[in-house]
Amino acid sequence: MAVYSSRIAAAHLVNLRNEVVFPAKKLCFFRVSNVRNMRMGIRGLRIRGLADNSEGGFESSGVVNKVVEENESFNGNNGVRVLDESDYKPNVDNGSGGDDGGNGKVLGGSGGGGGGDGVDPEEEEFGPLLQFAEVMREIEARGAKLPSDMLEAAKSVGIRKVLLDRYLDLQGSAWPLGFAMRSCGMLRNRMLADPTFLFKIGTEIVIDTCCATFAEVQKRGKDFWAEFELYTADMLVGVVVNVALVGMLAPYARIGKLSTSQGFLGRMQHAYAALPSSVFEAERPGCSFTVKQRIGTYFYKGIMYGFVGFGCGIIGQGIANLIMTAKRNVKKSEADVPVPPLLKSAALWGVFLGFSSNTRYQIINGLERLVEASPIAKQVPPVALAFTVGVRFANNVYGGMQFVDWARWSGVQ
Repeated sequence: MAVYSSRIAAAHLVNLRNEVVFPAKKLCFFRVSNVRNMRMGIRGLRIRGLADNSEGGFESSGVVNKVVEENESFNGNNGVRVLDESDYKPNVDNGSGGDDGGNGKVLGGSGGGGGGDGVDPEEEEFGPLLQFAEVMREIEARGAKLPSDMLEAAKSVGIRKVLLDRYLDLQGSAWPLGFAMRSCGMLRNRMLADPTFLFKIGTEIVIDTCCATFAEVQKRGKDFWAEFELYTADMLVGVVVNVALVGMLAPYARIGKLSTSQGFLGRMQHAYAALPSSVFEAERPGCSFTVKQRIGTYFYKGIMYGFVGFGCGIIGQGIANLIMTAKRNVKKSEADVPVPPLLKSAALWGVFLGFSSNTRYQIINGLERLVEASPIAKQVPPVALAFTVGVRFANNVYGGMQFVDWARWSGVQ
């Protein structure tokens, strides 16, 4: 931001290329921000120029044309305010000032504006960027060891202090969490970005298992224990699906640089790495997403969900069909329901996860992001956890009823 500071003394006249004229009137101190033309009249002070738009540039309109009489003081509007004498710091133009848009030199500057003293939002959220030597001091103090990718990132670009401290705390946890943090990069990066990641997975598994168990007991009735193998197979497949549903949309820490490998696979890997983890993932400094990328994420995650659903459908329904067929070979009953078609059931799971589950969980992630970023959730963290439990419970109930409808429409059940 260009800043002009001058002392007006009696019988002193200065004429610059910026058309700044100081009359022989009185002593005053003033600052003008981003004003191209300034003129002081003999009777008072006249300022004419373009209003500051607070972004370091000029607005296309909003011309300031203000006359200040001798006894009138500035009110701070339009980038102009009167300074106390203690604020006065003379700026010296050493002849190397930069161009200010064609109107001459800018006093005390080498370009159009200063560097500013704003706080880096990323540093405010994740702490200062630690270089390799600082990272190694932290590691040695904890008696820990960095994974190879984090070590490479520390050498090349550095690691944020909050992320490093979070990793050191988690890797020292009891088994199996500590071991998983040291050996599984996918879990580690998600835990670094969202410390409540495991809570969300646990919530999803518990709610889904409880709801599914209630439905299985109601459906099977007195035959529940006789068909316990089917129930167990359903629960195991359900756990895999729940982990995929939550994990694939969870935000993760992007450590190090993006891949620069060439070729088709390299370009695909680079494009995937540039996508947000979910449609509504929050932007951070150095990590922003376009609307096209967010739309692309919806379809990309839908395809991934579809593959997961089809694979789990093949495994889960295949196990169930084998058990049903084996039991009917031993003892047949008129009450036996037909064995569901394997491929048709798997395709239903794929389509259901790709469209319905993908849409619902994208919305859930967006809602959780809004709640977690709210002032009340930052002051009282259990509010966000309670919201997670409530919204995921409602989603499981609705999703379960919707799947039954889809299965009936498709003829699978």
